[in-house]
Amino acid sequence: MAEREKARALFNRIAGHYDLLNHLLSFRIDKYWRKRAMKRLDPACKARFLDVACGTADFSIAAIRAGVQQVTGVDISEGMLELGREKIARCGLSERVRLEEGACEELVFPRESFSSAGIAFGIRNFENREKALREIFRVLEPGGQLVILEFSLPGRFPVKQLYHFYFYRLLPWIGGLVSGNKEAYAYLPESVSRFPSPEIFAGMLREAGFSDCAAKRMSFGIAVLYTARKPLATDSSCPLEADSAGKS
Repeated sequence: MAEREKARALFNRIAGHYDLLNHLLSFRIDKYWRKRAMKRLDPACKARFLDVACGTADFSIAAIRAGVQQVTGVDISEGMLELGREKIARCGLSERVRLEEGACEELVFPRESFSSAGIAFGIRNFENREKALREIFRVLEPGGQLVILEFSLPGRFPVKQLYHFYFYRLLPWIGGLVSGNKEAYAYLPESVSRFPSPEIFAGMLREAGFSDCAAKRMSFGIAVLYTARKPLATDSSCPLEADSAGKS
């Protein structure tokens, strides 16, 4: 089965437990990470935000709460989108947030449609990351910002050893017990371990055309916040920020 169809089927199966397990398994730190990401958006980039792989719309809602005026979310999982729409309606945000089914590698929007874009814990599941990044670059305005949150693996003792035990042993067991789908939560650590290092992924952002790129490790390296910008002029700088372990 193609990676896209595998991901679609997997997330449709776990949609009903997705939010609960996300918050439980991250000790609710995922909400803090989304707020940190939104703080990196310039006020000038808060008119129209594209939430790529939006899932159940947590990042879309965080964007509105951070001052974004309008959000469009896209995802391949209709099960996740249904829950996201219900959540948006409960928050009274239906007029400001629109969710659509669609593949991140084949965005249907015209060039320069959005002033900013983001991906929260979804890019590791993309079938073709390079193509998806080029598509996001295409639909951003010149000067538009991109923020990406993704899981990573800590590299420092003793956090590395403790987290590896939790991530590879306890997390699949807890996730499977609550959701009834152990396969899905065995997939999570597998997909994280296969994702490129921050340095390599920063290079992928550069190759897609982005500038002013940075990768900031958070919460002892459990997650990484990537930021980039569609340049007004050619600029290929893409530094890796210092590790912020212990500061977040």
